[in-house]
Amino acid sequence: MHKRILPALAIGTVAALSLAACSTGSGDTGSVDGKGQELTVWIMKGTNPDSTAFYDAISKEFKKETGATVKIEEVQWADAHDRFVTSIAGGTTPDIAETGTTWTAEFADAGALLPIDEYVDGEKGLRDDLVEGLEVAGTYDEELYGMPWYAGVRSLVYRTDVFEELGLDAPKNWDDIVAAGEAIKAAKPDMLPFPVPGDAEFQVYPWVWGAGGEVATLDGKEWTSELDSEKSQEGIQFYTDLATKHGFSSAGATTWKETDLRDAFTQGNVAMMLSGSWTPKALIEANPDLDGKIGAAVIPGKDGGIAPSVLGGSHLSIFNTTKNADLAWKFVQLMTTGKFAEQWSQETGYFPGVQSAMEEALASTDPLVAPFAQQMVEGGASVPVTPNFGAVQAKKTTNSMLQAILSGQKDVATATKDAAAEMTELLNQ
Repeated sequence: MHKRILPALAIGTVAALSLAACSTGSGDTGSVDGKGQELTVWIMKGTNPDSTAFYDAISKEFKKETGATVKIEEVQWADAHDRFVTSIAGGTTPDIAETGTTWTAEFADAGALLPIDEYVDGEKGLRDDLVEGLEVAGTYDEELYGMPWYAGVRSLVYRTDVFEELGLDAPKNWDDIVAAGEAIKAAKPDMLPFPVPGDAEFQVYPWVWGAGGEVATLDGKEWTSELDSEKSQEGIQFYTDLATKHGFSSAGATTWKETDLRDAFTQGNVAMMLSGSWTPKALIEANPDLDGKIGAAVIPGKDGGIAPSVLGGSHLSIFNTTKNADLAWKFVQLMTTGKFAEQWSQETGYFPGVQSAMEEALASTDPLVAPFAQQMVEGGASVPVTPNFGAVQAKKTTNSMLQAILSGQKDVATATKDAAAEMTELLNQ
């Protein structure tokens, strides 16, 4: 089983900064007296539509437990990375911040974060409760710097009414996808059976992993992209064939982002797509006529089972400028475990970063919840955990490869060879 984790956003690379830690923690935070102290916390804006009520509740509980106050500041995702870089350089970082999952490795590499292994291991059972993919993404140079907070995962989303009308079941392998697509194409020529969006990197990797391939592997300190391996090429060939061979997509989709794909779905023009666990509610809100007509299933591997799917999400990280690491950990623990982890999940549509808080989702019979929960726990996956992956995303290495194939400029062998060479170079800069 592949266990990896995907970044929440594409990022640049921070130059390694030599920062001395201002505080280290003992790992023993049974009770912390924070009376008269205040923590500053940066949280990304927009994930939780009811954030004010949530922040009020957790701030009140934190003060009750520690006597300390907390100042929570929302930061726009688009501005956050530059703001972090500036604050790291100037030593003005907050005590705690939400870090997108590739940012964690980047900021740890810059020397800006405190390792939290002693804290996690000091809480009985917590280490084993962490969602593995998020834990992997929060680990850099064998130390944990990001406490798993929340995650979402992409699975197969499809039109149940169309499938029922044509007597189709949710695909369980790649042959099923083709068979369903052909049936939909014949019966509903105005509907795209399975569009292939060319500007959507995270839609590509499940097919690489589903064929048994890898995006990149690490040997010592050397990264090697394997997008051009035989198995990876098989997955990419299958995925692009949905458009170029089977005609399940459209020429216009060559430049689509994931948002364009979802727009086409809400307009009733798409039968199957990969989409995030946080999107079904938004799809129905955008088009109420879709209520009761949307289903979800795990992404099938080539011959069955679950193809690993990229996870998106965030950690909470403690910066080394904090004056009280024990107090900071107390807030992180309160935010990411127990009732507040569950409340955040319910309000945002994302899954918690600890398995115990996911019990309700895993036990759910809701057809728009259960498949995503299964996908996350059994098939959570990630891009390479390295500060340099931001450069790969900034260069759009994978998207350029995909678009070259979809447009007929390159065949799969040439496009994957070129992409692998570029990715390898960027990962080892």
